[in-house]
Amino acid sequence: MASHTRGGSGTDASATPTPRRLPLRLVRAWCTLVIASSMAGTAWLMAVGVGGSAVVVAVTTAVSAAIWLIQRPRRRWRRLPWFALAYVAWAVLSLLWTEWPRATAMTLALLLATTAQAIFVASVLTGRQIIEAIAAAVKWMLALSLAFELWVSLVWQGPILPGFVRPGPDFTGDPIMFWSRDKLFTDDRIQGIFGNANSLAYIALLGLVVFGLQINTRAGRRGPLVVWSLLAAFCFWRGSSATAAMCAIAIAIVIVVVLLMRRARTARTRRVLYIVFTVTGLALITSLWIAREALFEMLGRSSDLSGRKEIWATVGERFAESPIIGWGYSVPWVPTDPFFDGWIVDRGVTVMQAHSTWFDVAMQLGIVGVLLFAVALGAFTWRAWFLALGRIPRPGDAREPRSRLLLIPALVATILLVQSITESSPLLNWGWFLLVMLAFAIKQAPASVRGTPVRRRSTLAAAWPLEGGAPIERGAPVEGAA
Repeated sequence: MASHTRGGSGTDASATPTPRRLPLRLVRAWCTLVIASSMAGTAWLMAVGVGGSAVVVAVTTAVSAAIWLIQRPRRRWRRLPWFALAYVAWAVLSLLWTEWPRATAMTLALLLATTAQAIFVASVLTGRQIIEAIAAAVKWMLALSLAFELWVSLVWQGPILPGFVRPGPDFTGDPIMFWSRDKLFTDDRIQGIFGNANSLAYIALLGLVVFGLQINTRAGRRGPLVVWSLLAAFCFWRGSSATAAMCAIAIAIVIVVVLLMRRARTARTRRVLYIVFTVTGLALITSLWIAREALFEMLGRSSDLSGRKEIWATVGERFAESPIIGWGYSVPWVPTDPFFDGWIVDRGVTVMQAHSTWFDVAMQLGIVGVLLFAVALGAFTWRAWFLALGRIPRPGDAREPRSRLLLIPALVATILLVQSITESSPLLNWGWFLLVMLAFAIKQAPASVRGTPVRRRSTLAAAWPLEGGAPIERGAPVEGAA
């Protein structure tokens, strides 16, 4: 049944969301670079060090600010991701009581820059363009990772330390210190440009999600997308991350659930499905917990989660000393700070995170911070879930177009939720970037002609593309909408 509201031809309006003053291709290319830079994360540290990384963050943020001032995108700024911004505000307030003021100031600069960049991208691109920018950024990360590993194996011919340093014959450090261990032509794990096999696996998994849905919806040329999917699968396999494998299983379950829920025609059917899925999910979690020893052995991991239990115990003790407001923000932990230097050491290297989002937030920002972050992540997941179903729970809401591309935010939320258990990645770099960017994009009404009234608040589902089609603007009839 077609959906009608007041307004003119929506397709042209949504294809031009802002009064552009710069070429669209240039803006999209820059946004792709910004997303790729957030995904690179530790790659910048490995290549140019802390100082160089700070310059990269400062320059990219300044350029984005300049582009934003030129573009002046028309967005509903009152619909910013306020829960995420509340968490950021609490982190800033921790400057008043932090036990490590230098580390807090340094890492807050990164948090603020990442948040601003995420809002910038969501304000200048449409939903379809955001998906394409994410896909392009992932392609760059995968291609650079494979090229880097090939260069290390064929040209450098040996392990490489950060800063392009060759370890000498008297090097006695742990292989964890290497940027790359030169394992491409072995059956061991590779680390890509990230210097971390887990990070490579997460980005590869994100690529599998985006490329797979683009193939399914014909949102690009099938041949190249299949090639990129194969490369992503190779990197995911060679990254060999247990947590990424759990994310993949969770993603498969979410896809099945969403597709079944989309077929539900009545509220009663949906309620029954929710009950069945909840009971099944609890049973699955219980079974995995009972069989965890065998599962870890199958995945080649230790039952103590690669030393995480000891880290959590130490961080938990620190949290217990200041449970309400925490000890001060620092994501990641700054290893040169007197407190963090040598506090928790793993194989001769100072640990830079709690390897759990929740333990990290609890220690740094206390129970208040945990609640704020939980609400921010929960609100994003909630909206992403109903976006994936093609409907947002609002009074008088009509059925929205149901492109399967709309599953992407929900699947990103799934990755972040599972990842948050054993990693702190959702708090920084691409994890936090995608959370803020997609949360803001979902809350945005589609771009419309200035002064054209809109009957009701609309959702990203109305601005994102139908399968293989152009973006749909609220006010334009949707052909064939169920």
